Amino acid sequence: MKQYHSLKQTEKYSLEQLADFQSARLMEFLTHSANNSPYHRDYFISQGWTPGDPVTLDDFHKMPVMEKDILIGQNHAIHAHGISEKLFFCETSGTSGAILTFRRNELWDSFNRASIMRGYTWHGVNPWDRSIYFWGYNYGFRKRMISLINDRLLNRIRIFQYDEPALRKLLKNLKEVVYIEGYSSMIYELACMAEYSEFDCGKLKMIKGTSEKIYDHYSDKTRSVFGHKIISEYGAAETGIIAFECRYGNMHINMEGVYVETDESNEIIVTNMMSYSFPVIRYRLGDAVKIRQNNQICGCGLNHPVIEEVTGRVGKNIYGISGKYPSLVLYYIFKSIYFDKGVAINYQAHQNVKGNLEIWTKEQPDDQLSSLILEYCFKYFGEDMNIKIWGGKKFIFEKGKLKDFISSVI
Repeated sequence: MKQYHSLKQTEKYSLEQLADFQSARLMEFLTHSANNSPYHRDYFISQGWTPGDPVTLDDFHKMPVMEKDILIGQNHAIHAHGISEKLFFCETSGTSGAILTFRRNELWDSFNRASIMRGYTWHGVNPWDRSIYFWGYNYGFRKRMISLINDRLLNRIRIFQYDEPALRKLLKNLKEVVYIEGYSSMIYELACMAEYSEFDCGKLKMIKGTSEKIYDHYSDKTRSVFGHKIISEYGAAETGIIAFECRYGNMHINMEGVYVETDESNEIIVTNMMSYSFPVIRYRLGDAVKIRQNNQICGCGLNHPVIEEVTGRVGKNIYGISGKYPSLVLYYIFKSIYFDKGVAINYQAHQNVKGNLEIWTKEQPDDQLSSLILEYCFKYFGEDMNIKIWGGKKFIFEKGKLKDFISSVI
């Protein structure tokens, strides 16, 4: 609650006040990291820094960008010594191909929860309000029982089974639900099912998606069915909350907790200023983002800079017969179809052989839809890719997350 009240105070700051607050917090965090994390101490000493001296902003901008393999390979050395707070064991989901484990200090954990709680208040929601939670996968019996007890105490309904009977059962519980959160793909499925059913969602104030991309047609569907678009909570286990969307549709950067940069290809680089136990500094998260350049004051009153769009995961390439393409091409292809033609397509792409790309669609495509997909794919790939479209496919989920591109090509 101390962190929450502090965040509610700083959210009223001007951009200049926020920048000063952020700079002071960053310098304090960097100095701690240099003195207590063996990995970071060795780096600063190699640059001529004297232990015990403060670290400057100039020192910070000279630091190399950290990749996930460094956090994993140098895990023990990155962890800081002398942390007196309670520590929590954490791990990433591993959907990017590698599982990261670390110890999160209590201040970091509390600040993260407080950041989420502050975001909820922008929509008139309390974290203890009745909710539906699309999250997790089928754990072992003991872990599942612990989750069920926690969910009961937190007044929420968690959905493990992503099947039609489970989703239909949810419609009967919507009457008392104040907010829905979790995987955006499953929220969309619920909205599609509810569209032709009788239900009451009169208390619903917020629908929040996290961990997956939120496609425009997802939000259009939930707005037409439930009266609310899917707002975004953007972050990661190792970075904490990076941005939270306000009621005016702007994703405000959590300046009090993170320092955000982008490189020449718009990949986001994050410094988590609360990660005292496991300093995450200038970390390449793997997402491409678009940050608003002219910082206009939002209608909600916040001066925090805005992330206009999280375009998707950077990483795996799609290989043509002779060339290669970032997997984000898929995002732009289907976004263009939606905005140019008004056609929403639920897709998942697969590649097992270079030069061949399978596009799975939830819908059973007719000749017109197939031609539309091929037309837009040609704009990006030309003759360099053989496209095959498969309709009525059941999409593959990894650790509960829906990925738009799955490749076995090395």
